[in-house]
Amino acid sequence: MDKNNHKEEAFLTRGCKCAPQPHTRQLDVFKHSCNKLDARDWLEKIKPPEVFPSNDSVEVRFKNSRKDFFRASPDLDLHTGDIVAVEASPGHDIGIVTLTGEVVKLQMKSKKVDPKSTELRRVYRKAKVSDIEKWVTAVRQEDSTMFRSREIASSLKLNMKISDVEYQGDRTKAVFYYTADDRVDFRELIRVLADAFGVRIEMRQIGMRQEASRLGGIGSCGRELCCATWLTSFRSVSTNSARTQQLTLNPQKLAGQCSKLKCCINYENACYEDIIKDFPDTNKELLTKAGTATFQKMDVMKQEIGYQYTNKPGQVIMLSAERVREIIRINESGQQPEELQDKLASEDQVAEEVVQDSGNNGLEDSLTRFDSPKKNKKSKRRRNRKPKNNRKPSEK
Repeated sequence: MDKNNHKEEAFLTRGCKCAPQPHTRQLDVFKHSCNKLDARDWLEKIKPPEVFPSNDSVEVRFKNSRKDFFRASPDLDLHTGDIVAVEASPGHDIGIVTLTGEVVKLQMKSKKVDPKSTELRRVYRKAKVSDIEKWVTAVRQEDSTMFRSREIASSLKLNMKISDVEYQGDRTKAVFYYTADDRVDFRELIRVLADAFGVRIEMRQIGMRQEASRLGGIGSCGRELCCATWLTSFRSVSTNSARTQQLTLNPQKLAGQCSKLKCCINYENACYEDIIKDFPDTNKELLTKAGTATFQKMDVMKQEIGYQYTNKPGQVIMLSAERVREIIRINESGQQPEELQDKLASEDQVAEEVVQDSGNNGLEDSLTRFDSPKKNKKSKRRRNRKPKNNRKPSEK
């Protein structure tokens, strides 16, 4: 990879498609495709009443999914995409404005932040040329700083992994994000890092999910990780969601790159829960004259439930949810049907299978239909050829 291109890609974590140029206007630098830091101002064309007090809060984004709210002076006249210098501890930080106006109040309400809070930090100014130059230099040093810090942590024999580094905009402080299974004493590490890079060091521990969202990657579905492209908040995922969807409880299939349960298990869980509400109680045994049947499995989308006779283990019979309700009603009335499947329904099912099999002769879906050896035409001719009798009749 070209070294210059690698430096440009460092700004993708800030939501920029290229490095800002200090002496030019920053028009479309802050936007690029598949960026979870972008926000849509859906109140942009709706103007508030003139007597309505204007909102002085703005949303500013930094690296990866880190965003915060700041109070801005009305004299600044900020717009989406402006690079600003904001209050930090200590010094100042550089960020990009993502939202302004009345929609910021709704965003603060969803994040449970009080718009009238006195703890909101201030926006100092729009970034000057010197601010942008120092910020660009700091961003381009983050990757090399991370690799060097990993070597230092390994030499100190610390059981931790430094996954990301974020420099403050004025390059007076660096935040090191790390993951560790146990508690780590990194006091010596902080002294060594401070001497090596000449900045104030802050160590911040993150979870495995946050690490995966920062590093990115390709999931088992073939697409980029949701947490690295658009997912900004993590909901807890339990094995109950996998059981609701009748998924095999195999850790190798259910776990993502973060070694935790995949976030996509929650996507369709609500749909499955709504469908299962209408399903009959699977804890009840079905009593028939052919024997007692117990629940084994279900297909939620097909609305089919599988039962098995206790006297015939290994044979699972799939029934519709309506048929199961019918058998339960018959059992509650004190009667028992002949068998689990209705005779008419079973005959129709068998007839349908025969029609399907007669159409393709069972070869269309066969994986070995192309593996049959080809017959040799020459050997076939030799077998069918009659032997020639070249012998002459003996003369007597």
